[in-house]
Amino acid sequence: MSSDHPRTVPAPSVRRRASRSAATRGFRHPGQVIAGSFAAAVAVGTALLSLPIATAGPGRADLLTALFHATSAVCVTGLVTVDTGTYWSGFGQAVILGCIQAGGLGIATLATLFALLVSRRLGLRARLVAQAETKALSAADVRRVVARVVVFVVAAEAVVAVVLALRFALGYGQSWSSAAYHGVFHAISAFNNAGFGLRADSLVRYVADPWISLTICTAVIVGGLGFPVVFELAREWRTPRTWSVLTRITVVVTALLLLVGTLVFLFAEAGNPGTLGPLGAGTKVLAAFTAAVMPRTAGFNNLDVGAYQPETLLLTDALMFIGGGSAGTAGGIKVTTFGLLAYVLWAEMRGDPDVEVGRRQVPASNQRQALAVALLGLGVVAVATFAMEALTDFTFDQVLFETVSAFATVGLSTGITADLPAPAQFLLVLLMFIGRIGPLTLASGLALRERARRHSLPEERTIVG
Repeated sequence: MSSDHPRTVPAPSVRRRASRSAATRGFRHPGQVIAGSFAAAVAVGTALLSLPIATAGPGRADLLTALFHATSAVCVTGLVTVDTGTYWSGFGQAVILGCIQAGGLGIATLATLFALLVSRRLGLRARLVAQAETKALSAADVRRVVARVVVFVVAAEAVVAVVLALRFALGYGQSWSSAAYHGVFHAISAFNNAGFGLRADSLVRYVADPWISLTICTAVIVGGLGFPVVFELAREWRTPRTWSVLTRITVVVTALLLLVGTLVFLFAEAGNPGTLGPLGAGTKVLAAFTAAVMPRTAGFNNLDVGAYQPETLLLTDALMFIGGGSAGTAGGIKVTTFGLLAYVLWAEMRGDPDVEVGRRQVPASNQRQALAVALLGLGVVAVATFAMEALTDFTFDQVLFETVSAFATVGLSTGITADLPAPAQFLLVLLMFIGRIGPLTLASGLALRERARRHSLPEERTIVG
């Protein structure tokens, strides 16, 4: 049956705008997308690790063990209650490796896409800060960003895997098949800042091996810088003056934290017979640098963390809480948050009305977002530490270290994880999940909720301090 009225066909420009609107409608509530995606991945990983085929011995893993390790893998943390290399079968290890890769790629792509969305909503200046390459988040933009991230991740992991496999085969006499497997596993775990290893002592046996230590450190640092920063450095590494605020803060703060961490490790642990004491001078420097890199949320340990001096534990707590770069595989509150707050403090101490980084002014909204992320992170760690103290009999240093490691998705431990009671282990599961999705969800949500006010209230100063 035909109509007497001609059918109206939307103009191409109208259809394009509608398509863009549909493409971005799903990103209106980033918290739901992120939390739902990671919860689904954890559920699938838990189900697979609960199968009898997932364990090397008879029987199957109990629900809490499967949930704990699936969450640790998806959230690229590295905390474990059983030895990965002996408890899990080849199938179980493959599931853990798949969860790590899915979690790392999910973090990378979601964070980068939300950076594009945030940049689209906040205008040109914020686009430069967020390293957006386009002015709109269309389907083509999404495909290009995801493709670049995936290609870069796979290429970087392949290079690291080849170097490690050659070293395992030629330096330690492993068969080529075993060396290749160990190389791939540790490459994926290192680049995604996961910290899972196939040895019970993690990297302790390789503490004096620069090929393995420095290769894994490089993978950890590159994966933890954040993909917008890595892509910008690849394009403009010769012209630092053109770097965005994001890249300036990330590179400078990362270098300072690595330098300070290495020097403090050398100073505090040089005479400790349980850590750096027995090593030679050159090996001490290598070991201290590697130990300073790992709290960037990598989770591998080349020294006995349980033998650290109290001051070293405190420094590691701080490094873990800060974490790595934004829109990357690292956790923590991020070095950009920490660096921006340092610039805010410096501007306040000097009496400057504006916060400037590299001849650019940082908007007040960014400053408030950084403060919110840092304070909420501190609040979560404080409440979790209080609860852990009530649930366990371990010392405060050990409990604080464990909670910060879980929240910052690091994976380092003083050795108490497997001895924690079930409620405390479940608390760590919750902390890992919150720590993985919390900062990204909060930062994206705060940025997307930003809106202009049509009026302002009268100002009134209060006493501070």
